[in-house]
Amino acid sequence: MFGEWLAALPGWLVWGVAAGVVASAGVASVFLAANRLFPDPPARSGGPDQGSLRREAEIREYLRRIDERFVEDVDLDGTRVAFYLPERNVALTFDVHAYFAIRDDEDGADRVILCEHEMPGRHLGRRLPFEVPDVHLGPDPAASSPVASAFDTLELPTTADEESVERAYREKVKETHPDQGGSREAFSAVREAYATALEHASEDGATDTERVPRRRSTRGRGSRRP
Repeated sequence: MFGEWLAALPGWLVWGVAAGVVASAGVASVFLAANRLFPDPPARSGGPDQGSLRREAEIREYLRRIDERFVEDVDLDGTRVAFYLPERNVALTFDVHAYFAIRDDEDGADRVILCEHEMPGRHLGRRLPFEVPDVHLGPDPAASSPVASAFDTLELPTTADEESVERAYREKVKETHPDQGGSREAFSAVREAYATALEHASEDGATDTERVPRRRSTRGRGSRRP
C-alpha cells in the first residue's frame, strides 16, 4: 500500500525529500561532533562574578587604609559573612539572607552591615557603627601632578634643591640625548621635566608645604638652561 502510494508520487518530489533528510542528518552530525570536540566552558555556579570581586577588593583596601583588622569568609554563628572585624564585632556581608539572620540575633542590628554589589568601597565608612578616619581611596593626587612627575622623571624627591635638579638633569641628558643613543621623545621629556623641577626646586631646605612656585630670571643662567 505504501509502496503504491510512493510510486504514485512524482520522482522529483521523492528525490527532493530524500535529499532534505540526508542534508538534515549531515548537519546534525556536524553539530554533534563539534560539541564533543569543542565543548562549552562550564558555567560558574555559585562563584562570585567580576562585580563582587571588585567590591570585595575595594572593601579590603578601605579596611586596610583605616587600619582596621579584618578576617574574610568567616562562619559567624552558623552564617557565612564576607568580612568580619573581630575587634569591633562587626560583620560585612553581601547576602541579604545572612544579613537578616544575624540581625535576628540579640544585638545583631549593631554588628552586621549589608553591602550591595553596586556600593563603592569608599562608602563603607558611612555605614560602619564606629568612627573611621577620613581616607582617600585611589591614587594620590599629589603623586600624579605635573610637578611630581617632573621630579620622578629626574629620579629625585620633590624636596630636591636646585643643585640636585641640575645634577640629575646632566646625568639624564647623557642617557637620553639622541647623539648618545637616546630618543628624541625621552630627551624632550627630560628637558621639560628639568624646566618644571627647577621652577619648583626647594630653597634652604623648604618642605613641600612651605615651597611656593616662583618665576626665576633667566638672566645670567643661560649656561645652566638646556
